[in-house]
Amino acid sequence: MEIAKNTDLPDLMEFLGYQVKRIGRYYTTQEMDSIRIKDRRTWFRYSEGIGGDAITFLQRFCNKSFPEAVEYLLAWHGRARDSPPASTPRQTKEKEEKVPFTLPPANVDHRRVFAYLRKRGIAPQVIRGFVEAGLLYEDAQHHNCVFVGRDQSGTPVFANQRGSYDQNGRSFKGDVPGSNKDIAFRLRCDPGNDVVLVFEAPIDLMSFCTLHRKVTSNAVALCGLYEGGLRTYLRDNPHLRRIILCLDADEHGRQAAQEIREMFSAQGYQVSQQLPPQGKDWNEYLLQRNVLRERG
Repeated sequence: MEIAKNTDLPDLMEFLGYQVKRIGRYYTTQEMDSIRIKDRRTWFRYSEGIGGDAITFLQRFCNKSFPEAVEYLLAWHGRARDSPPASTPRQTKEKEEKVPFTLPPANVDHRRVFAYLRKRGIAPQVIRGFVEAGLLYEDAQHHNCVFVGRDQSGTPVFANQRGSYDQNGRSFKGDVPGSNKDIAFRLRCDPGNDVVLVFEAPIDLMSFCTLHRKVTSNAVALCGLYEGGLRTYLRDNPHLRRIILCLDADEHGRQAAQEIREMFSAQGYQVSQQLPPQGKDWNEYLLQRNVLRERG
C-alpha cells in the first residue's frame, strides 16, 4: 500500500521507542540487532527469516491487526508526532518472558541421526567427530538431530534441531527455546589459524567438512542469517583476521553476505565469499557431486 511505501521506518521505530542505529547503508536497532532496514522503507529479520514494510512491522512487533496498522500509520502521517503511542513492542515482551535454556533429553543411541546424515551425504567420520565433540546427538522424544552450540567455556547455551526424516521434501527445523543466538553453532578455534568459515546451517558446515576433510576447526554455522554468532566468535578469538562467507547461493544468502562483508570490512577484517560450485548450498552440492561419482 502507498501508506507503507511512504513511511520512513527508522523514524517510525524511534517513535515507537526503539533505539535505531546505522550500520553502513542499513539500519538496525539495539533491541533487535538481527533486523535490517533497507532504503528506510523495508525490513528483514534474519533470525526469523521474515520481513516486510511498515504495516507488517506493526503487525509483527506491536500486536496490531492489518486494519489497526493502516489506521495507525494514517494517524502517524497525518498528525506527525501527535498520534497515540503503539502498544508495547512484542520484542520487549519476548525478552522479559524468555525461557531458560535446556537441552532436549538425549536418546540412548544416535542411529536415526547417523542414518539421516549419511543420506544427506555426510561422511561417517565427520558425523562421529561431531558426536564425540559433544556438538551433535539424537533427542529421545522426536529423534531429531540436535546441534549444540557451546560458549567459550564449553557450556551448552544454544541448540538447533533438525528432523531426522523428510516429509514432502522438508523436515522440521528450529532453535531450542532459550537458545543464545549470539553463540549459534561453532567448531573450536585453532589459535594458529587466522581465518573463520561462516555457514547458514550446521548440515552445510558438515558437508563442507566432508568435501574438505582437513577442516576440523574455525567454523561457525549461524543457523539462519543473523551475524551474532560470527561477531561473538571473533570477539572470543581476537587473532582471527579473515572471514570466508560460505552462505547459500540464493537471494537472501547473497544479500546477507553483502551486508556482513560491509559490516566486518569496516572493522578491519578481510572478508571474502566462497559459493558452492553448483547448487543452492553446500549440502546440495555435496549430494550432486556424489550422484555424479556414482554414475561415473
